[in-house]
Amino acid sequence: MMREWATVVAWQDGIATLHTEAKTSCNSCQARKGCGSHMLNKLGPKNAHVMQIASSKPLQPGQRIELGIKESSLLGSALLVYMTPLFGLFLVSGLFQALFSSDLAAACGALLGGIGGFIVAKGVSMKFGDREAFQPVILNIALPPDALRVESEA
Repeated sequence: MMREWATVVAWQDGIATLHTEAKTSCNSCQARKGCGSHMLNKLGPKNAHVMQIASSKPLQPGQRIELGIKESSLLGSALLVYMTPLFGLFLVSGLFQALFSSDLAAACGALLGGIGGFIVAKGVSMKFGDREAFQPVILNIALPPDALRVESEA
């Protein structure tokens, strides 16, 4: 089970709106000054994700919860997203090469097959993405931010 902590933004009628931040390895790498990836990460948008998930327990804004998703569904999604366009690229490129005997036709076929593979992957993910196996589940709920109060006697 893959685990990630999220922060509750809002909770209403059993639906929690969550905010998660994607972590990159750039924060732990020592070669930040000479690394092109670190510079691109600084220029690009921050990888923050907002999602909604069903929660029967009432949650407060600022509260942290731990989400989990099965590795098999994550690997299946990655396989679909990466392999479908690649398969389409090779299939249509080979078909165009065999039909037209031209490198230009093979290049056009590769472009069409790759785009077609992305479209097929998107359609399949839209159809199967709502299944329960592909949805994150709440594993742990932390205390609300105002639940603990420390008083010191001075």
